[in-house]
Amino acid sequence: MAHVLMLALLGSWGVVLAAQRQTPPPSAEQINFNDCVKGLSGCDVSALNPRQNQQVSEASRKRNLDHCMEGSTVCDPTRLTTSEAASVQASRYRRNLEKCQEGSASCDPLLLTPKDAPSVRANAAQRNYDKCLSGSAACDPLKLTAQQNKTVQAAALRRNLDRCKEGSPACDPLQLTASEAAATQAAAFERNRERCLNLSPACDPVALTESDAKIMRTAFQRRNLANCQEGLASCQPLELSEADLNAAKEAFHQRNVESCKRGLPACDPSLLTGPELALVGTAFQQRRARSNRPQPPKP
Repeated sequence: MAHVLMLALLGSWGVVLAAQRQTPPPSAEQINFNDCVKGLSGCDVSALNPRQNQQVSEASRKRNLDHCMEGSTVCDPTRLTTSEAASVQASRYRRNLEKCQEGSASCDPLLLTPKDAPSVRANAAQRNYDKCLSGSAACDPLKLTAQQNKTVQAAALRRNLDRCKEGSPACDPLQLTASEAAATQAAAFERNRERCLNLSPACDPVALTESDAKIMRTAFQRRNLANCQEGLASCQPLELSEADLNAAKEAFHQRNVESCKRGLPACDPSLLTGPELALVGTAFQQRRARSNRPQPPKP
C-alpha cells in the first residue's frame, strides 16, 4: 500500500513538473500589452492589434475616472462622459462638504449648496464655542451668542479661581469675589504652612500663626539636632539648646572613638580618655594580627 502511494505521489509531481516545463514564457507582444494596460511608460501602442488597442483604451479611461473620483491632479475631465462627470462632481462635492464640516482650511464654502451651508455654519459655531469654553487662544468671542458668552465668562472665572487657589502666577485676583478671595488666601496659607512644616526653603514664617510657628521651631530643632549628631555640614550648633549641644558633643565623641579604632584620618587622639586609648590599641593589634596571619594555599 505504501509503495502504491509513493508511486502516485511521484506521478503527480511528474505531471506538475511537466506542466511547468510546458508553460512558455510571455512573448514580447504580451509583455508590451501588459505594460500598455497598466499605463507604463514602456508601452508601444503601435504594436497593439485592434482588440488590444480597445482593451488598453478602456483601462486608460478607467484609470482616469478613478483619478477624477479621488480628486487627483492627474485627472483629465475632458475624457469623462456626461454620467462620469456627474459622478466626479458629486464625489468632489462630498469631499469638500466633509472638509467644511470638519473646519479644514482647504474647505471652499462657495461650493456649498444652500441646503448644506447652515449645518456647516452650525458646526463651525460649535467648534468655536468649545474653544472658548476651554480657554483656547483660537476662540473668537465675537461669534458667540449672548447665552454662550455668559457661559464662557463663567468658565473663565472658574479657571481663574482654580489658578488662584493653586497659587499660579496666571491668577488674576481682580476677578475674584470677596468669598473667592478669602478661599484663595486660605489655600495660600495652607500651602505655606505645609512648606514650613516640611522645613522647605520656600516657607514664609512670618505668615504662620503662633501655634504653627511653634510647631515649626520644634521640627527645626529636631532636624538640626539630628544633623549635628550625624556630623553633617548643615548642623547649626548655635541653634542648639544646652541639652542638645551636650547630646551632639557626646555623639561626636563616640564617632571620634570609632574613627580612632578603625585608624581613620578623622581620628583626634587628644580627645581620647585613657580607657579609650586602650581600646584603640587593642583594635590596632587585632588588625595587625589579622594582616600578618598566613593565608591558606589556594587549591
